[in-house]
Amino acid sequence: MIATSDFRNGAKIEIDGAPYVIVEFQHVKPGKGGAFVRTKLKNLKTNNMLDKTFRSGERFEQPDLSEVEMQFLYAQGEEYHLMDTETYEQLFVTAAQLGHSKDFLKENMIVNILFYQGTPLEVSLPNFVELEIVETPPGVKGDTASGGTKVAKLETGGTVKVPLYIEEGTRIKIDTRTASYVERVK
Repeated sequence: MIATSDFRNGAKIEIDGAPYVIVEFQHVKPGKGGAFVRTKLKNLKTNNMLDKTFRSGERFEQPDLSEVEMQFLYAQGEEYHLMDTETYEQLFVTAAQLGHSKDFLKENMIVNILFYQGTPLEVSLPNFVELEIVETPPGVKGDTASGGTKVAKLETGGTVKVPLYIEEGTRIKIDTRTASYVERVK
């Protein structure tokens, strides 16, 4: 059981049979009446956001969540095949379940999959990945003074904005949480 006093950003609770993660919370103690907790929750099944207020001291069940380390094997159409690194059991997830993560998913990459009652909900990539640029327009000399960016296509099929001086064939580091360019890799 999780009490409102244990709320933290990223904590997971179950409300009305659905798993939620706490995105934001605020303990409020008004001058009159009892204390309460104002929260912003994200439904892990539907990704919908919910603003909810709870009385101080309320308790909630912890959802039946488990995280499993898996290796990405290959993509076939809209299905992405993964293998459990311990049991070698294979599983496939859809492009919709992966969301924007599929743009940075490379063969043999190790990912963490969050399961709710045996159903895969969320795929977590490493925070940083190194990928090669396969297509980008050439940078025009003199454009670098403005600190501009251009769109580059990655070896995985995804796109990311990069500085103008980056060329095709360059390996770059990408932050998968923000889908943004970090630096060139030597």
